[in-house]
Amino acid sequence: MPYIDSEVVLEAKRMDLLTYLRNYESTELVKLSRNTYTTRTHDSLKISNGKWMWWSRGIGGRSALDYLVKVKGLNFIEAVETITGKTVSHSPVYVREKPNTEQRPLLLPEKSKTTDKVFEYLFNRGIDFEIISDCINKGYIFESLPYHNVVFVGYDEHEKPKYAAYRSTNSIKLMGDCSGSQKQYSFRLDNGYSDEVHIFECAIDLLSYATLYKLQGKNWRNLNLVSLAGVYSPKKDIESSKVPIALDNFLSKHQETEKIFLHLDNDNAGRNATKAMQFLLSDKYEVIDSPPHSGKDFNDFLCFKLGIQKVSERSLER
Repeated sequence: MPYIDSEVVLEAKRMDLLTYLRNYESTELVKLSRNTYTTRTHDSLKISNGKWMWWSRGIGGRSALDYLVKVKGLNFIEAVETITGKTVSHSPVYVREKPNTEQRPLLLPEKSKTTDKVFEYLFNRGIDFEIISDCINKGYIFESLPYHNVVFVGYDEHEKPKYAAYRSTNSIKLMGDCSGSQKQYSFRLDNGYSDEVHIFECAIDLLSYATLYKLQGKNWRNLNLVSLAGVYSPKKDIESSKVPIALDNFLSKHQETEKIFLHLDNDNAGRNATKAMQFLLSDKYEVIDSPPHSGKDFNDFLCFKLGIQKVSERSLER
């Protein structure tokens, strides 16, 4: 039975596919963009950031050895011998790929002409009809195609969309950020005048708080409401943690801010995030811990106040 020394195998495994093709099969390599390549033989095979994926077959890997076995059909011994034989006759030149620092454009889904599913979903979560309408009219919320998800949009100082989060409107709890989203421009309702800001983990909690505020007979439009676009996870060493980028961006543009109300969840993640932000910000601002009085989050609390039984959701977050 053929045998190859383990050190030879390790050396063969070290070679990535881009290096292999550049040095030994250069005519097979096709450049698509700054850091992405394909091959002439298989145009659905993409190489980027040290990895490769053959999309039409659902096959991927890192090394040239993987490629020779999975794509070219060589057995393991043949693949190792192919690589070592080439390196003996011609030493490879390794080129470190430069990281892609360019900001990807925000890719928003297609808008639906109707907003029925969004209204139904948010209204069933207790969100006030007027608040929903206002956000839709201003382009802060829309219904997407083809799945009729609710999409929450965040804008920069020039009123250009820079962030978007989607959430399914059916019983399956599917949520995520749209490709190219910049969290510093997370979903928010900003009145531009108040010296206070209210912080939430997600858009649903933000809208729930606005609804509760209106139920008290107060004007929700007078509030600065900012979503962190997800759970904030500080470092174990709080002193080395950073302020969440969405809040940091807001504070940098609102020098008049004096009070920060933290309306984070009643769970370990929410409590730890609150403690960290109080530590990081209390030297400059009055930071007030103001979680919901009951329930995990402000939407739970709102639904309890309104007597709404929330539909059980199966989590498929990604």
